[in-house]
Parts: sequence; C-alpha cells; structure tokens
Amino acid sequence: MAKDKTVYSCTECGGTSPKWLGKCPSCGAWNTLIEAVAETAAPAAKNRFASLAAAQPVTTLADIDAADFERLPTGLDELDRVLGGGMVEGGVVLIGGDPGIGKSTLLLQALHQLSLTVPTLYVTGEESGAQVALRSRRLGLDGSQVRVLAEISVEKILATIEAERPTVCVIDSIQTVYSEQLTSAPGSVAQVRECAAQLTRTAKATGVTVVLVGHVTKEGALAGPRVLEHMVDTVLYFEGDTHSNFRLIRAIKNRFGAVNEIGVFAMTERGLKGVSNPSAIFLSQHAEPVPGSCVMVTLEGTRPMLVEIQALVDSGGPSPRRLSVGLDRDRLAMLLAVLHRHAGVACMDQDVFVNAVGGVRISEPAADLAVMLSISSSLRGKALPKGFLAFGEVGLAGEVRPAPRGQDRLKEAAKLGFSVAVVPKANAPKASHLKTHAKDFEGLTIHAVERIEEAMEVVRGLA
Repeated sequence: MAKDKTVYSCTECGGTSPKWLGKCPSCGAWNTLIEAVAETAAPAAKNRFASLAAAQPVTTLADIDAADFERLPTGLDELDRVLGGGMVEGGVVLIGGDPGIGKSTLLLQALHQLSLTVPTLYVTGEESGAQVALRSRRLGLDGSQVRVLAEISVEKILATIEAERPTVCVIDSIQTVYSEQLTSAPGSVAQVRECAAQLTRTAKATGVTVVLVGHVTKEGALAGPRVLEHMVDTVLYFEGDTHSNFRLIRAIKNRFGAVNEIGVFAMTERGLKGVSNPSAIFLSQHAEPVPGSCVMVTLEGTRPMLVEIQALVDSGGPSPRRLSVGLDRDRLAMLLAVLHRHAGVACMDQDVFVNAVGGVRISEPAADLAVMLSISSSLRGKALPKGFLAFGEVGLAGEVRPAPRGQDRLKEAAKLGFSVAVVPKANAPKASHLKTHAKDFEGLTIHAVERIEEAMEVVRGLA
C-alpha cells in the first residue's frame, strides 16, 4: 500500500518542515522536529456553508443512563485490586517498569488465567514464540491456550486482532512496534505515538481490552511521548528492587477505578504470587527492639500497611550528610529543623540516614512523626517499646496534624498485635466509639498528642 506523506513538526512551536532539520526554522529550537503523518487537505467547499457539519443531539448529564463497567477478573487478586476489579471491555492499560522486573511474567500469568474462559492474544516484539513457550513452561503453565503472535508491524497486528477477535490482547512492548506509514525507526516518539493511537482506536471500536507494555527511562518514567499516558485509560507502574523477591504494582491513572492502589507480589520459581498480608514484608525481623526503629501505618490507596522506618544518627563532622531511601530528602531536612527547634533534639553535627524497609516509597506526610521518633531513638541509643507504632504529620510550628483515615490505620495495627500507638489527637477514637467498637482496638493503648514535645515526653515515659 502507498505510504502517506510525512512531515516534521516542532514540539516547541508547532512549526512544520518537509524534511528533518537539526534546528527548527520557525523558532530556532534544536532537536525538536519529529516525524508525523501529514494531514490531507479537505476538498474545497462549493460555498461557505457547505463545510459546516450538522449539529449533533446533546443530552443532559442527569438524563444519561450510566451503568457501572463490567469487570473481567484476571485471576490474580493483587492485579485485580490495582485495576479496580478486573479488565474493562475496550479499555487500554499501559504498564511500565524496569527491565527484568517481571512485566512479561505477570502478563503471561494473567493471560493464562483469562484464556481458561475467554480468547486471548499475546503479541511479542522482543521474543520469538519459542521463547514465550519456554517461559510459560518454566512458570508451570502447561497446556496454556494463549494465542501468540511474534510481530512488530502494527498494521499486521491490527489485522490479526480483527481475525482472531480476542477479548484481551497484550502488546509486549509498544516501543518495538512500528507503523509502515512512518519512516522513522521503532521506538521513536512518532512511532510510539502513532502505534498507540491506532491500537487505542481499535480497542474502542471493537471492545478488545489492550494491554501495552512500556519501557522506562533512567529516571524511572515511562519512555516515549507524554501523550502516551493521556491516550490510555489506566497507567500502572511495576516497582521493586531486582535483588529482592518482592514487587509492587501501583496505579498512577485509572479511569475505571481508584488511583494509588497498590498490589504486592512475591517472585518465586513459578512466577509472581500475590501477597495477601504485605505488612509482614516491611516489618522488622529483630527478636528484640533496636534503637532507631519505629513502625508506622501508611495508606496505599484503600489498603493500610505497616512499614518500619529505620534511622541511623552518627557523628558527621563539619559537613553532616542527610540521606533518605523511600522518603523525601527535603522533608527530612525540614523535620530535623523542627526536631531541634521544638523538641530540643540537635543533629547539627551528625550524619542522619533514614530508610523505609522493604523498598517501599512513602510519599504521604503521615510518616513525619515516625521519622522524628526513630531519629530521636537512634540519637539517644534507646529502643522504642516492643509493639510501638506512630503516625502523623508534623508542621513547622511543631504541631502534630491528623492523618487521613486514622481509624483504619489503628484497626490494622491492633489486628497485627501492636500494643502502643502515638497518634495525632484528632485521629484518636472517641470514648463512645471505643465502647461500641472495643474489639477493633483490643490490646492497643492509644496516646493522643497535639505537639511534637508531647510525643517525645510520651516516648520517654514508656522507655
């Protein structure tokens, strides 16, 4: 078939050029011209009103009959949790992660479970069909009915989707697919955008659920144009240390469910297995409490999880270091200043290292109180009591602010056998609530504080 005419457009100003140039002729920016399909000119109208489209009927929002989307469970509970209950007909999911993290393994397992009830298609552009078959046998997926296509031409992929009519189709990966309408190499900005657009249009027109696997950059962001994330319905990030057995899958965008949900998997010889109690991963393995360790309850979407915060304070000399893993470094510097000004704990000549155990990343400010108590514990060389936890945001004035859904956090801690909690006063359950829901907080002594000084006094009294 004849190729469409291409044009090079500037990402800065939108100017066009018939050929590639290092410098945009319109705005002078360097390396901003990317290839795109040239739009064909519309036929000339016979009169000035002929080109106007007819008005379309408009419906009032309240009159639209909106039913909830039907879900197709993948058979992997943790993946279904992140997706909002399962796959949606015609939905487009983009999943990214570091090389070797387990994206292909996870999707092959999901397709195997789906193939037991619906037709599926696995399109691989990075491996041959034999390599995919070998991986499925290593995972114990014997007799799998997943259909496999080794192809990178998007036109041939779309023709196969039309012929096979799968319910779910996985493209592994979008960076290897190319369109014959463009002359640029696979993986370029223009190719990724054009191929993703064609696959998205097909998904919406036919009702096929399409899952796109995306590469990530050195910074951990999805490679390719930013418009790629705007095209799709759901964006998932697969995270975790390749040297650890645990993986986290996180929803960054989801048009059919909640965002910031998290699923936890353990990598085994038979593939990825869901972890029903992820708090056990992030808690201390020490037989007795050690200085510099404090447990907090963080929220990942609707799931409360207990995470151990570790701090190490050591003599640092004239230029002390402040390092944090899994926590915001700038916030650590702010908390050290608050700790000095309002609690009298000085670390000006000390190196301070803070770590969230298990490779989890904590972005919410509810970790402030646990971080400050762990730093104080390490500096004094005294361990916090066994079964101790804390959470709460700390302001620059030294006040301890409430964390969202504090009751759910306390219930999770009580369920796992924790006995002492230091929490913001606004998060402490009222006396009437404690009477009616005594079983939810059984065995948990709750200390409510309003300022960081009070929290320090409570800890000293418990030590």
